[in-house]
Amino acid sequence: MESKTHILLLPYPIQGHINPMLQFSKRLASKGLRVTFITTTSVRNSIQANASSSINFETISDGSEEVQIVETTYQTLERFESKVSQSLAKLIERNNRSKYPPKFVVYDSFLPWALDVARQHGLDGAPFFTQPCVVNAIYYHAYQGAIQMPFEEGSSISLPSMPSLGINDMPSFLHDTGSYPDVLKLVVNQFSNLQDVNWLLCNTFDKLEDEVVNWMASHWPIKTIGPTIPSIYLDKQLEDDKEYGLNLFKPNMDTCMKWLDTKEVGSVVYTSFGSLAALGEEQMEEITWGLKNSNCDFLWVVRESEVKKLPKNFLYETTEKGLVVSWCSQLEVLDHKAIGCFMTHCGWNSTLEALSLGVPMVAMPQWTDQPTNAKFIADVWKVGLRIKLNEKGIATKEEIELCIREVIEGKRGKEMKRNSLKWKNLAKEAMDKGGSSDKNIDEFVARLAHS
Repeated sequence: MESKTHILLLPYPIQGHINPMLQFSKRLASKGLRVTFITTTSVRNSIQANASSSINFETISDGSEEVQIVETTYQTLERFESKVSQSLAKLIERNNRSKYPPKFVVYDSFLPWALDVARQHGLDGAPFFTQPCVVNAIYYHAYQGAIQMPFEEGSSISLPSMPSLGINDMPSFLHDTGSYPDVLKLVVNQFSNLQDVNWLLCNTFDKLEDEVVNWMASHWPIKTIGPTIPSIYLDKQLEDDKEYGLNLFKPNMDTCMKWLDTKEVGSVVYTSFGSLAALGEEQMEEITWGLKNSNCDFLWVVRESEVKKLPKNFLYETTEKGLVVSWCSQLEVLDHKAIGCFMTHCGWNSTLEALSLGVPMVAMPQWTDQPTNAKFIADVWKVGLRIKLNEKGIATKEEIELCIREVIEGKRGKEMKRNSLKWKNLAKEAMDKGGSSDKNIDEFVARLAHS
């Protein structure tokens, strides 16, 4: 039977925000909704044709195709809001004349103005938070003025329902307020119209963040719907859901998997700092020596734009122990039995993938929500070690080697592996039939169908 309930989804156009919303779209489609996933012109060529046959894709203009100059962050965000507001309105008007007019828009929480556009056209909407609840709650306290900034050196921050946080545990936009003022405004303004929403969707699961989820639930109608990773790695309810279906970079999977197949169980350090992080040359050199001196096999993702920062003979000297690739399918790699730990920037998608696949971590956060994620990886979920930085803010080769060896071979590493497997089971349970996230998605779909 054809579904009559039509829903639109609008992500913020970067890989770390598109992937979770695309996965959520597949879940909604599998539960009988008619789903339209909206991409904007800046990323339309990156979505693979096979992303999902159950979802309809539409592209709207974000104005990027007309940009002739190098924009400031402020200009990019202003243009995006102005252009996408207009083109989203046109898309809704066009769909309103179709056989199945849309009822609802799920929009990235970075785009609160999308709710106004939806309601002006008779639709309701809900924000989708791609970051963990603890980070969302911290930004809310900042929005309310409850966090005194700038922070005093050495101070700790006490907020409801979370452990005491040091300055280095806070999202970077808060403790380095001068560097990205426009992005700080973006993340804090997520809360500007929350009092008006009937749903607040979060990419996490209840047991992972139980205290802060309960605290948020006492303020808003929050529903946890994660982890939003392809079903094959969790509950297997969705047939053929093996990958996100979006790659802003081309993966080199044959090489990776053949190489991993030759390695012993739990022996390889997988290293990746995500799709955005750019490390300095000094830091790249420390990582190369840390990996080399650890004497472990390593698979390191170095994006093409970053390769020039590697020391001259490094690739040649490490062919025995290491493989450097420009991109890979991270889930396939993390799922491989040869992986012993994941040295990560602690982006939320990477963190959820490691938790869902039971892989311990060496945490080396760079910016945005990553320092907070690293704090929880090490001290709350106890599934990894956080690298300590020196006085220049550099992770030294000695510290990197020490952390890798401890996680792969050490006594604490064994405990982290046990904890990782515990979280893996809880993540699967949340998405399984009748699990907490699965029930929340069912309830959301049922309410939409009857509204």
